[in-house]
Amino acid sequence: MKRCVPTLALLFLVAIVQLPSLVTSQTRQRTVGPSRSEAEIKTETIKTDVDLITVDALVLQKNTSRVVGDLAREDFVVSEDGVPQAITHFSQNQMPLSVLLLIDRGGCLDPFGDNVRHAAFGALEQLKATDEVAVMTYHDTAELRQEFTTNRAYVKRALDFVPEHDERADHCLDTVLEAASNYMNEAANPVGRRVVIFITGVTRNFDCPGRPSGKAATQSLYESGSVVCGVIPLTPVQQMEDGIMRFATRVGSIGGARTLDIKKLAEDTGGEVLQDKPEKLETTFNTLIEHLRTRYNLAFVSSNKKRDGTLRKLKIDLADATKKKEHEKLVVKARKSYVAPKG
Repeated sequence: MKRCVPTLALLFLVAIVQLPSLVTSQTRQRTVGPSRSEAEIKTETIKTDVDLITVDALVLQKNTSRVVGDLAREDFVVSEDGVPQAITHFSQNQMPLSVLLLIDRGGCLDPFGDNVRHAAFGALEQLKATDEVAVMTYHDTAELRQEFTTNRAYVKRALDFVPEHDERADHCLDTVLEAASNYMNEAANPVGRRVVIFITGVTRNFDCPGRPSGKAATQSLYESGSVVCGVIPLTPVQQMEDGIMRFATRVGSIGGARTLDIKKLAEDTGGEVLQDKPEKLETTFNTLIEHLRTRYNLAFVSSNKKRDGTLRKLKIDLADATKKKEHEKLVVKARKSYVAPKG
């Protein structure tokens, strides 16, 4: 902990002079345990149009945050760049999940203590047998600890043997985001719903030097179709470090410094960041998994037939009739954009 105080002070100075972190960024992968079989990859495969756009939507009561799980296709309205789209596929809790855990190992706070480890594995036990999980750790680099697998014993082993926390290392969000997005595209179930879950105490940081940039990493995230979520263990040290990081990045961004914000990514992709004291995270983690399992899956074929690879705005809303019949004000969490097919 003694080395963290000057580290945090340095972050403030970095923001003032508008410089990125001084840690060199690189990405490497290491496989731990058997990978999933071809049969696992093909589980629950469905035939879809190559240009079918799929979107997950979570509907909550605004005042109570309770999940609204009894809606139908006609309750939703989808628009792309302001143009209404016809929903061609609709389901809930049917498509398999590909969940990639991103565990932070840098900075002052170790967010992955015994309480969090126990909460993570307990929550993952709620997933369906066909849902796959992978584990990646990060600080200055990103390292794949367990490939996607449906075998929970392999996942537990990966969680039991995450590398030691290094308080001298950085939180290179651009590095891990790029690695996670690429891995999702390469290895995730092609017909599954994709989710990355950050387990961290720091939700915002400067881009680390070198490639990839945070902008490129964000583009890769959009292309992967992944929903970003986060689980934050609240402690006095966490609140201090995260507060300083958020202040420093805000100051730095005024001068053009590039930053990444997990909460902003969650908002843009329709995910959520939940936080609580470490000893209470079991309930919090269970809530997150419950929300992932009860999300609605909507799909449409865009009326814009241009295959130009552009970023298109999405809006997922509820039909007026649905809004009127509900006594509580409802909130829809869904992706706000997607990258169009190209070629």
